[in-house]
Amino acid sequence: MSTFRRPIYVNPAPAPPPPPPASSAATPGAAAALAFHRQFPGYTASPLVALPAVAAELGVRAVYVKQESDRFGLPSFKVLGASWAIYQAVWSALGLPDGTPLDALVEHVRVEAESATPITLVAATEGNHGRAVARVAQHMSLRCRVYVPCTMHAYTRERIRSEGADVTVVNGDYDQAVQMAATAAAGLPRGILVQDTALEGYEEIPAWVVEGYATLLREADAQLHALGLQNSLVVAPVGVGSFAQAVATHYKSRETPATVVAVEPDTAPSLTCSLQRGQPASVVTSPSIMAGMNCGTVSSAAWPLLQQLVDVSVTVSDWESHCAVQELAAQSIDAGPCGAASLAAIRRLKAEEGPAVSTLFSPESVILLLSTEGSRPYEVPADVSVEEPVALTQVLTRINSSNPTLSRTQGAGEVSITNYLCAWFAHRAIEHHRIETVPGRPSVVGIVRGSGGGASLMLTGHVDTVSLATYEGDALTGHLGMKEGKEVVFGRGTLDMKGGLAAGLSALLAARARRLAGDVLVAAVADEEDASQGTKDVLAAGWRADAGVVLEPTNLAVAHAHKGFVWVEVEVLGRAAHGSQPDEGVDAILNMGLVLQALREYQAQLPVDPVLGPASLHCGVIRGGEEVSSYPASCTLTLEYRTVPAQTNEGILADLGVLLGRLGQEHPGFQYRAPRITLWRPSQHVPHDHAVVQHLVELGTGVIGRPPPVQSVPFWCDAALLTEAGIPSVVFGPSGAGLHSREEWVEVDSLRQLREVLWQLIQQFCQ
Repeated sequence: MSTFRRPIYVNPAPAPPPPPPASSAATPGAAAALAFHRQFPGYTASPLVALPAVAAELGVRAVYVKQESDRFGLPSFKVLGASWAIYQAVWSALGLPDGTPLDALVEHVRVEAESATPITLVAATEGNHGRAVARVAQHMSLRCRVYVPCTMHAYTRERIRSEGADVTVVNGDYDQAVQMAATAAAGLPRGILVQDTALEGYEEIPAWVVEGYATLLREADAQLHALGLQNSLVVAPVGVGSFAQAVATHYKSRETPATVVAVEPDTAPSLTCSLQRGQPASVVTSPSIMAGMNCGTVSSAAWPLLQQLVDVSVTVSDWESHCAVQELAAQSIDAGPCGAASLAAIRRLKAEEGPAVSTLFSPESVILLLSTEGSRPYEVPADVSVEEPVALTQVLTRINSSNPTLSRTQGAGEVSITNYLCAWFAHRAIEHHRIETVPGRPSVVGIVRGSGGGASLMLTGHVDTVSLATYEGDALTGHLGMKEGKEVVFGRGTLDMKGGLAAGLSALLAARARRLAGDVLVAAVADEEDASQGTKDVLAAGWRADAGVVLEPTNLAVAHAHKGFVWVEVEVLGRAAHGSQPDEGVDAILNMGLVLQALREYQAQLPVDPVLGPASLHCGVIRGGEEVSSYPASCTLTLEYRTVPAQTNEGILADLGVLLGRLGQEHPGFQYRAPRITLWRPSQHVPHDHAVVQHLVELGTGVIGRPPPVQSVPFWCDAALLTEAGIPSVVFGPSGAGLHSREEWVEVDSLRQLREVLWQLIQQFCQ
C-alpha cells in the first residue's frame, strides 16, 4: 500500500445541473442516435451484470457493470460514437436529407465513388476509436486513414489494419497523433476528421460522438429500471473526456442526479490535474495498459462540463487495473484494462474513504460501473505501490534492463524500467521528467521541490545492467535467500545497482513527509555500464544540485574519490604480402610486440596519487590480420589507462608519441599512426571535509553502529561527471557481491540501513 498517492479530487461545491448543452447525452440527438444504432447491422444491447460480492464488500445495495466487450463485433463502446458521428458527417457532406436511412446512405456512397473523389475518414487513436472508425468506413465503403502513437502495441495496430485502414505510426504520443491527423484531414480534398476530442474550430463531430455514446447509458437505465433500480453513482473512465462528458451530462440531467466519479490512469491524469488547478492542464503521459485512456489533454468541449458536473476524480495504477481485469474474468466478465479501471477506482475510493465520500457507500447505494472495452493482450505490469527498499529492489530486478550496446548479447535496454519509474513517480504525483536524446535509451529525473532557501541534493543510480548471458540461472527472479549467513536479494543488477536506486527512491519519500527548504532529486540514468549517456543527458538538460550521492555499491563506505579512465587506440602498420614472400611483407602484429614490451616498461613510470594510489594501464583489445596465409598490414591495440588527477589526455598522447617515435628510430620498418583517444572520463575527488561526506559519516555511525570509512574506490562511476559539472558527489551504497559475475546479490540489511541514512541525510542537508 502506498504511503503517498496522487490525491483524490472531490468537487468542493458541485453546481446545480445546467440545461442540457447542444453536445449533451440528454438531447433529442442522443435519442436519434439510439434509433440509428438499432438499425445498424448486429445491434443488441450490451449486458448489465451484477457483482453481489463487490456490493457486499463495499457495504452497498448493489453494484452492476455495463459490459461493453461486444458492440457490432468490436470489443469496445467506441463504435457507438464513431458510427453516429460518421453517419451525420457523411450525409451532411453529400447533401442528403436529414434522417436518410443508413442503407440508403451506404448505397449513395457506393454509387458516388465511381464518379467522384472518394471521402476519406481520418482519425487518431490509442486503439479502439481508430478501429471503430475503420470498421464503419469499411461498412460504408469509405477510405480510412488512422494515426497512432509509436507506443501502441503491435497487436492493436494490426487489428486496426485488419479493418481496412491505412495506419501511420507517429513518433510521439496520442496528442501528437491527433495533431497529425487533423493536418492530414485538412490537406485532403474530401477528408473528414473523426475525433472525440474537440479542437479550436472543430466541435461538431465531437458533439455527435458524445451523442452516440449515450446509447449505452440509455440501455443501462432501461436495464436497471427493469430491476426496479436506479443507480446513485456511476464511474466513467476518462481519456480525452468525451465519454465522461456523455456520462456526466446524462446522469446530472435526471430528476434524481447520480454522483459522477471519473477515473484516469496515474500516468495520464489530465482531468484530475485540471480539476485540481481549476483550469485546463495538459500533462505528459507515460505508456499504460489503459491505452484508450492514455491522453494528455482534455477535450475543450468536455472541460467546462466536467469541471462543473464531476463529483470525484480518481487515478489508478496499471497494476490496480490489471488486478480488476483478473477479478472480473474470474466472474466471467470480459473486460480490458480500461473497462476494469472503474472497479479499481471504486476500490480505491472505498479504501481511502473520508467524510467527503462516506455517503457514496450507504446501504441504499446502487453503483454502476462502465466497462468500456473487452479483453486484449497486454504486458502484465509491475506494482508501483511498492515503497520498502527490499521489495522495490525485487520489483526492479525483475525488469530486464540489460545494456544493449555493452556486449555481443543484445540487451533489452532501459525503456521498460524507465516506464516503470515514470509510473512510480506518477502514482505519487511526484514531478518527473523523461529524457531521451538517443531513441530507446531513456532516463528519468524525479524531483520533490522544496519551499526555497535550502540546499538541494541529487541521488543518482543507473538502471542498466550488464548482460544476463553470464548469469548462472534465472537472472530476473529477484528472489530472497541466504548467502554467507545473511539474507540477500539475488539477481542481475541487485547490487549493481538497482538495490541502491531502490533505497534512494524510498528515501525520496522523506521529502514528501516533511516540507523541506531544498529540492530533492532522484536521477535514474541509462547506459552507465557503457558510455554514461544517461548522466550526460541529465546534465545537458540542465539538472543541478548542491551535492550528489551516487548509490553504487560501496559496502556502506563513503567513497569520496575514484580514478578516471582513458581509452587509447594505437595502430601499427605493416605491409600485406603472401605468406611465402617474406621479403615483400611487413608483419604488423609482430611489430606490435615491440609496443607491448615498451608498454610493460613504461607503466612503471606512471604517477602515484596520495589518495587514489598509482595510475595503471592495461591492454584491453588487440586486433590484426585478415587470414593466416598473409602478412598483416595493420594491428590495432586499445589501451585503457586508469588515471589520477596528475594525468591529462594531452600528456598521455605525448607519452605514447615519444614511445612510438623511439621504436621507429630503433627498428627500421616500424611504422604507426598517431595514437588517438576513443573515450575518456575524468577522475573524481571530493574533499574529506565536504559537508555531504561529514553528514554521511555522522548519520551512518548512528544507523550502522560504526563510522562508515571514507575511502577511494577502484571503479569508475558517474560521480566524476556530476562533480565535473559542479555537483560535488560521493559514492555511498549497499553491501553484497557478484558484480558482473555468474551470481549477484545485495544484502537486505544494508538496503534498509542505506535507506535510513539517506532518509536522514535528506532531512538534514535540505532543511
